[in-house]
Amino acid sequence: MTRASDCARPMPDSLAARQDEIARAVRSLADERRRLERLGLERPLARCHHETRYWGFLAAMFALPSRSGPVAGHQEFPWPVDPVR
Repeated sequence: MTRASDCARPMPDSLAARQDEIARAVRSLADERRRLERLGLERPLARCHHETRYWGFLAAMFALPSRSGPVAGHQEFPWPVDPVR
């Protein structure tokens, strides 16, 4: 849809660079959405909405803190011995 939102291009290795590229893609899609709304192009606007949701999902995923501590399903996970009733 836009150059910045091209899924075929490789993502950078560092987390900060990935977050920057994702933010750039989201901004470019917002600009494209406004342009498509002005032109009244419904199908491209729907595609732009779909891509914006995808890049928004990526933004949320890369904004999550990295996992630290025990992982569910491992012996160290602090499950209560008796369930709370």
